[in-house]
Amino acid sequence: MKKNIARTLNIKALLEKKSFFLFGPRLTGKTTLIKSSLKEDFQFINLLDTKTKLLLLQNPGALETLINPQKYAGVIIDEIQKIPELLDEVQKLIDDQNICFLLTGSSARKLKREGVNLLGGRARTAHLFPLTSHEIPAFKLERFLNYGGLPSVYLSEEPFEELVAYVDSYLKEEIEQEARVRNLGNFSRFLKSAAMTNSELLNFAAVASDSQVSESTVRGYYQILSDTLIGDLLEPWKESKKRKAIQTAKFYFFDIGVTNAILGKSSVPQSGYDFGKLFEHFIYMEIKAALSYFRKRQQLCFWRSVNGQEVDFLVGNEIAIEVKSKGNASLRDASGLLALQEEKVFNRYLLLSNDKIRRKEKGIEFLYYKDFLKELWMQEFF
Repeated sequence: MKKNIARTLNIKALLEKKSFFLFGPRLTGKTTLIKSSLKEDFQFINLLDTKTKLLLLQNPGALETLINPQKYAGVIIDEIQKIPELLDEVQKLIDDQNICFLLTGSSARKLKREGVNLLGGRARTAHLFPLTSHEIPAFKLERFLNYGGLPSVYLSEEPFEELVAYVDSYLKEEIEQEARVRNLGNFSRFLKSAAMTNSELLNFAAVASDSQVSESTVRGYYQILSDTLIGDLLEPWKESKKRKAIQTAKFYFFDIGVTNAILGKSSVPQSGYDFGKLFEHFIYMEIKAALSYFRKRQQLCFWRSVNGQEVDFLVGNEIAIEVKSKGNASLRDASGLLALQEEKVFNRYLLLSNDKIRRKEKGIEFLYYKDFLKELWMQEFF
């Protein structure tokens, strides 16, 4: 399988304007992207290197002695969350010497703590996600829904083995170390319950019962997943006037393959409820990545009324999107969209599915998902 994959995020162009934080979970390809984009132009300081880490832990001010601004156009500090105190030195070097920094991280947990210097607007933020359909040559939906988009997994001859290793070595061991999870058994049960309810409305009490821990512990565990970029919340749209909206968020893991591996699923049937959930998750990841990579500021959320009408994704006040995995979509599948039309807020109402016939009925645009993805990555929606 082809190993060289061009990523959509143009980090070099971003750094021409300002310093940046680049966040992304482990193995999404941050280091590969940096090395291929910036080559020898930027000096690389790796905080996973024990010698360098110890030096800077003992004396953050030693950062200036490591930097060679005459030779390099800028400086990369990898895994900046390992030594948050370095950010004071980074700010000083930006202010005094106008040095451009790229600060990468696979966790925002330590950086969120009160008192941590986030450079006061001197650096912007970008995110790197798993591979998207646009980035993968000869993209295969079935493979993606089984194994997700982590580059080392998708390109592997043994993708499920790679995923199991990721879950065992990173999600369990490294998160335990960083977040000081005291009982790994409890956390493992929580991970499985969270994966089972992935993309569904959060129910802390039910997950707590399944995980055999308290509800407050479950809330803390979800916060750990968010802080370590393993998943995030999709907030509900609460502005509907015709129908009262629910206030509960959903939680999505950052990668489909990781979700499957937590559940021990090496393959998913190409039909049924599980396939539909994973297909929806896939579309969510594509929209989220596109909004981020193209630096769009529209909010991504969902809508559900207390009576059960639902629309999977809303992008700003522009587009409402319902996702169905079936191959013969009809207006019956658009009941949520039809209900949302009454709010007279959104400009377009899309129903995405495996139905290849493009048409429009009662204001609902029926789109084959491949056509949607093509237009999404050509920036024709926002």
